[in-house]
Amino acid sequence: MKGDTVSTTGQFLGTVLAVQANFYRVQMDSDGESFENSPHLPTSPPALPPILLCTRRTRLKKIGQQVMVGDRVIVEEPDWDGQQGAISEVLPRHSQLNRPAIANVNQILLVFAVADPPLEPVQLSRFLIKAESTGVDVLLCLNKCDLISSEEKQQISDRLQAWGYQPLFISVQNQINIDHIGEYLTDKITVIAGPSGVGKSSLINGLIPDINLRVGEVSGKLARGRHTTRHVELFEMPKGGLLADTPGFNQPDLDCSPEELIYYFPEARERLESGNCRFSDCTHRDEPDCVVSGDWERYEHYLEFLSDAIAYQTHLNQQPDPESSLKLKSKGKGQSQYEPKLESKKYRRISRKTQLQDLQELYRESEE
Repeated sequence: MKGDTVSTTGQFLGTVLAVQANFYRVQMDSDGESFENSPHLPTSPPALPPILLCTRRTRLKKIGQQVMVGDRVIVEEPDWDGQQGAISEVLPRHSQLNRPAIANVNQILLVFAVADPPLEPVQLSRFLIKAESTGVDVLLCLNKCDLISSEEKQQISDRLQAWGYQPLFISVQNQINIDHIGEYLTDKITVIAGPSGVGKSSLINGLIPDINLRVGEVSGKLARGRHTTRHVELFEMPKGGLLADTPGFNQPDLDCSPEELIYYFPEARERLESGNCRFSDCTHRDEPDCVVSGDWERYEHYLEFLSDAIAYQTHLNQQPDPESSLKLKSKGKGQSQYEPKLESKKYRRISRKTQLQDLQELYRESEE
């Protein structure tokens, strides 16, 4: 997460932990140089690492530079006593998630429960596909393992290994393998995700004892948890690293293209690496000599998700061409941007001649 250096006096590196309206909570790097070079030395040494409430420089706003949670940023001339600063630059991102909006994520910790609520293979597969589509590493964690037998646990493990995943069984309530998870999160930015009611907030409370997230009860009717998270925020791990909780949701959207979908199944990727389909544009449904279609468990999941992906692609293709409702307008200095076109004749000013003719028509009608 660190490793960037800034040598300019009065400029310091930090990581954006949260976005609140037009302000950014930035955790400054505690490298020792932050205070030695600062022209605004604190009257007393601040707690390390200090967190500043920052604004964004107007220049960044003018060029359309967005500041996201997880961004590595440069803060100019921080006020250590007032705990304030101004973000002057956003460093290049090595990864970016849009939902949730977080930058520089190293891995996704996907949390499911093996019981209460019961494990749903299609739902789990949907979350795994969404996680795979981000391009970052996926760590699968199965909570409430104390509610099933060792035989059931082995069956689930064998099944998921055939999918291409090595699950980690935990129990937040009984503190089983919680420390083991913490080792995977050290010195990384991790996003935790999964359906409601599986124990995500309780797990975060176990990993970061001082965080005190609200824990939602599982709905008796739906066997699903009520949403307990409202915004995205990074929390510091006791041994280093940052963990982000995501707003609770039951089903992630699959917004990938039909051509990309097959590569988000590890077991299908393995088949494609060892052979080739007859057709380069094979959809892996009913084409002859397809190396993917066959006797693997999630093939039915693939067909279901493929229908969703095709419907999504069709919806996008039916959207109007942006250029048909936009016009390219020059902004000077070689810059240009698209702006909405006004509807033809709707906002055109009526000519004086037409106004006079309308008045004359009104006079004639009144005389009659």
